[in-house]
Amino acid sequence: MIAVGTRRALDAKGIDAVMAVAEEEATRNGYRVVIAIVDAGGHLLQLRRTEGAQPASGQVAIDKARTAAIFVRPSREIEQQVSSGRLGALALHGAVALTGGIPLTVDDEVIGAIGTSGETPDQDESVSLAGAHTPFSVTDVPALTRDGAQAAADAAAAVATERAVWPVVAVVDAGGELMHLWRPDLAQVASVQVAADKARTAALYRRPSKDFEDQAAHGRPSALHLAQAVPLQGGMPIVHSGHVVGAVGVSGASSAAEDQELSVLAAEAASATARDGEGKAAAYFPAESVAAKFATGGLLHDTPGYKVDAGRRTAPGEVEYHEHVADIMHVVSGTATVVTGGQMIASRAVGPGETRADAIEGGTRRELGAGDVLVIPPGVPHHFTAVSDPFLYLVAKVRD
Repeated sequence: MIAVGTRRALDAKGIDAVMAVAEEEATRNGYRVVIAIVDAGGHLLQLRRTEGAQPASGQVAIDKARTAAIFVRPSREIEQQVSSGRLGALALHGAVALTGGIPLTVDDEVIGAIGTSGETPDQDESVSLAGAHTPFSVTDVPALTRDGAQAAADAAAAVATERAVWPVVAVVDAGGELMHLWRPDLAQVASVQVAADKARTAALYRRPSKDFEDQAAHGRPSALHLAQAVPLQGGMPIVHSGHVVGAVGVSGASSAAEDQELSVLAAEAASATARDGEGKAAAYFPAESVAAKFATGGLLHDTPGYKVDAGRRTAPGEVEYHEHVADIMHVVSGTATVVTGGQMIASRAVGPGETRADAIEGGTRRELGAGDVLVIPPGVPHHFTAVSDPFLYLVAKVRD
């Protein structure tokens, strides 16, 4: 079981790079706009207002960016749905049907978004597109997995069941979004939302929700006004290697103190599972799940030191260069032409140690078929110049 994997996130330099290009585009055209950049969960990372921008555009820019991030698509698509008669799209939670929000992606993974407001829809979108299309750096951060979330809930559930108490246990990611919920038959209905609120508080504020209950009870009632926080004990962050990767909330046990006790136990169980699983536990994937993953392509196994990817290609791609990662490929089916080595043409950095390019000059050409193995060490550019549809290959990505 892998309780904590990794995901890519914008770093400070990456955020600045996106904002600088977007602002330059707005200034060059004389646009009076507000530009917002958010993370993958829609939380604000940076806001910039050009000279003369209307005050109302601040919140609108954030809303557009959040829409693009959490719905992993340009916000224009939501507006187009509404304009085409699908008025129900106006009820989508967290979305605004306004053009101008564009996802920020790395290798098809949405890691944030940029939104612009203040001019016409097309002009707003042009500013966001300029920012989204510029190269930007990213960093790898620990992320709670579904297995890790379940391990936390199961630990609390086991103790609660043994005691014959029936609370709700909610586990959220680092952005406060629900990942797993344990709701026994005898749990009170109200505890579902309260448990999620406690967990969200612990995740977003990176501390136990009990801290805020203590503040409110001991002379600081203004703690009740903290945005998206509930001052109720029973919410605990899940910490891995010094990073808050999620949180657990418990509501509906025999007392508030027992809610807190169970949340501590659950958070510690998730952290312990993550420590025990760092390269020490075997991972097994039955043939059916491997085949299902190959149907779409994507990671089978994700750890800080290595990843196993069910690669699926239907067309040639960009030149890839990994400074610190070796690719070990085993072809499952299909054929491909791969060029390795040589000189990259029109290269651009897309993250720490990660470069992409349009083509390779020189290099060695290889024809791959089922059963072949290709090992590409760190620092060697490689380019799939032709592939069958589909071309399936298992690739282990090992960090040096």
